[in-house]
Amino acid sequence: MKIKCLIIDDEPLAINVIKNYIEQIEELEFINSFSNPIEGLNFLKNNSVDVIFLDINMPVLDGINFIKSLENPPLLIITSAYGEFAIETYELDVLDYLVKPIEFPRLMKAINKVHKRLDTTSRIAIDNSKENPFIFVKIDKKRMKKIFLNEILVIESLKDYLKINTTTGKYIIHSTLSDFTSLLPEKDFLRIHRSYTIAIDKIDAVEGNSIEIEGLRYVIGRSYIDEVKQRILNASI
Repeated sequence: MKIKCLIIDDEPLAINVIKNYIEQIEELEFINSFSNPIEGLNFLKNNSVDVIFLDINMPVLDGINFIKSLENPPLLIITSAYGEFAIETYELDVLDYLVKPIEFPRLMKAINKVHKRLDTTSRIAIDNSKENPFIFVKIDKKRMKKIFLNEILVIESLKDYLKINTTTGKYIIHSTLSDFTSLLPEKDFLRIHRSYTIAIDKIDAVEGNSIEIEGLRYVIGRSYIDEVKQRILNASI
């Protein structure tokens, strides 16, 4: 199955360059491109893609706010003429940041990251069909561990690994927080920081910019705080 790619950039020349690169890579499929990010958002409401190549400086809606508006974002590769936004987008868990003009070898390096992410996600199997849904995760080369979703407290990012804290134990798996969180029911789990996803029903207290779960405090990231507080408020109604 080919990797579906979408380009959103207000520069037609930049779109043509990336599109040309995509069409040279057999495992990639160019799906569409938009110079207007609002049109891109509308397209995503009815179409699924695996990767978005996204510019930062765009009229009407910039790339940062575009990402924040996505509920379940696909993999994101930033394409920008400016490098100073890299730290801010890192907190939003973008896969890679390409500075224009983009050379083909640099784009290929980003595509290799895409392959690794998608391969990691394929090693995680979730079953939502049961009354008590569970997820199977690979915790070593030979062993798959069943974890019931209602036992998960906090999922913590450890760079290329995750620590899943549950009521029955702690497990280290090879995955990213973005990929793992995308597999979980959105109504039950909430990303609060680039390093933490928490189970909403396990929250004991909220104070300032932190959440308490089982006696431990977890900081809410600045770019997440408005959504987190709104979700918690809605959950309490």
